[in-house]
Amino acid sequence: MVVRIRLARFGNKHDPFYNIVVAQARSARGSKPLEVIGTYNPIPKRAASFSSENANLRPYKEIALDRTRAKYWLGVGAQPSDPVWKLLSMAGLVEPKPATFHKA
Repeated sequence: MVVRIRLARFGNKHDPFYNIVVAQARSARGSKPLEVIGTYNPIPKRAASFSSENANLRPYKEIALDRTRAKYWLGVGAQPSDPVWKLLSMAGLVEPKPATFHKA
């Protein structure tokens, strides 16, 4: 029984929103997961500029992650997909994958 941590897409057309879920590897992307451990909104949001300090802030992508549950699932052997691996490495839970260079 292989368990994977992956993204499940929600949201409207041209406005994606993802749940970070733990699911069986063979189940469909939209099927019911074992657990939802976070959310990811890939559309960049502008910081609310209430003063001149915030006027130059860069847009950011929203990531909400239950770190304790993610650590648990990684500890019991759940395998993250490549996009989730990148999100988990930004959160500091896994080491970033080394860059691979292909010769043409």
